Amino acid sequence: MMLLLQATEGAPYLSTLLLLGGLGFVAAVIIGSIAWYNSKRPAGWEDKERPDIVPEVKK
Repeated sequence: MMLLLQATEGAPYLSTLLLLGGLGFVAAVIIGSIAWYNSKRPAGWEDKERPDIVPEVKK
């Protein structure tokens, strides 16, 4: 961490950019994980059979 701070000492915008990029990445992973966890089949497809092209995933 200190090495990163020393490397960005002369460029305050770079450290801000890295911080915002890191926080954005973490937020994207969290939001994507929540969306993936809550995903389900589209409306009207709940009782339909799985197409042959879609592989069966065992939980």
